[in-house]
Amino acid sequence: MQITRTIPDLRAALAAHSGGGRPAFVPTMGNLHDGHIALVRQARPLGEVLVTSIFVNRLQFLPHEDFDSYPRTWDADCARLEAAGCDIVFAPRERDLYPEPQTFKIQPDPALADILEGHFRPGFFTGVCTVVMKLFAAVLLPSGGGTAVFGKKDYQQLMVIRRMVEQFALPITIACGDTSRAGDGLALSSRNGYLDAGQRAQAVQLAQALQALAQAALAGGTPLARLEEQALQALAAQGWAPDYLTVRQRHDLQPPQAGAAAGTLVALGAARLGGTRLIDNLEF
Repeated sequence: MQITRTIPDLRAALAAHSGGGRPAFVPTMGNLHDGHIALVRQARPLGEVLVTSIFVNRLQFLPHEDFDSYPRTWDADCARLEAAGCDIVFAPRERDLYPEPQTFKIQPDPALADILEGHFRPGFFTGVCTVVMKLFAAVLLPSGGGTAVFGKKDYQQLMVIRRMVEQFALPITIACGDTSRAGDGLALSSRNGYLDAGQRAQAVQLAQALQALAQAALAGGTPLARLEEQALQALAAQGWAPDYLTVRQRHDLQPPQAGAAAGTLVALGAARLGGTRLIDNLEF
């Protein structure tokens, strides 16, 4: 496994590894868990060379968020990636990816990006789209395109990136991997490491709240807005500070139309448990 830091070194490594074939790419912020490794293994057969990036992107953190304290586990990450069959790790420093202030930025469609996560974390998806576009330019576009793999756990992020690729007509296929979960149903997340033992035992309540909301929505008989309010109140009563628990159409994350069929919906939630903000979703 080869480790590269700069874009020229990455491109030289790609030329040497791929034999002219297209890469498969898994972008990460490091602190890798089994969910990341599942995406890496999914990506392995999708290209001639497998690239994983590790970069904690300052542009997608709000000033009060955890950029400085975000867990960085370099040695363990590299060991896991090598065991999973990764060919190249692209781990740029900030000065490598942003050699000057990144004043050109990608502004995603507000109808998709300013709701849910974008409402509670304004500017988040601008930071995400900007870094992903730059990573695509570094990793995939020199070879004429390729495949990038993202997890469904960050459901809205997946939707935003898919829309960006479509609108810019990028020669990139976006593949998605299912959310990886612990045995009790908690979605795997790098931020789970912030939870103490008591919070970790309680953390599965977010997934359970989404399951209950989805079941109630399918049963019908109660207005959806009322069901969502009841879900928020129930989670808050268990000691959480929820931002949203909601049911949306999968294809555009807008509120569902009357009579929306099962198989077209997704329940999404975000809530704080102590000082840790967790997100999750459930298609149904």
